[in-house]
Amino acid sequence: MEFVPLHIIHLDQDDPKKCTARKMEKFESAIVHNNVSKSPKRGFLLNPKSDEILGPDDKRIINLGASIVALDCSWKQIDSSLDYIEKKTKLVSKALPLVLAANEVSWGKPGRLSTVEAFAISLWILGKEKQARDILKPFRFGDQFLELNKEPLEAYANAQSNHELEKLQWDFFNESLLSN
Repeated sequence: MEFVPLHIIHLDQDDPKKCTARKMEKFESAIVHNNVSKSPKRGFLLNPKSDEILGPDDKRIINLGASIVALDCSWKQIDSSLDYIEKKTKLVSKALPLVLAANEVSWGKPGRLSTVEAFAISLWILGKEKQARDILKPFRFGDQFLELNKEPLEAYANAQSNHELEKLQWDFFNESLLSN
């Protein structure tokens, strides 16, 4: 499948002016769901708390038409929001390998990604670089996100398995520096 369906479960918890999910909806690069029951039934939920990582092992399912679903919520309410969504869906939770945020709210923080950044890295590591670049175009920080993470993204895209990808991130990031 050339184009990966992107969906967002939006909980209206953050500043609408800084909300990348709403801008993605405006540019028709993702479908926003305000009601969890209307979100896809098959696919992956991007979940920074998951023990499993999204990567090359998931390409087959994506190529069969599975969606990538992001939860757009406040980082301050991430735990309760994830608990709520996981109870309401059967989506498979997957974390992302670490990259640096380039958005104005969390610039330079490892793993503190906006919705569009999370989708972009997902697409990139699944071999969908063109779609990743396209969804970043409307954002001032889009090119900076790719430049800031050029080396890890290149390495992640070449990983042969999810296990290899998970280990690769520690070539670029020091585990002890992570403090969400």
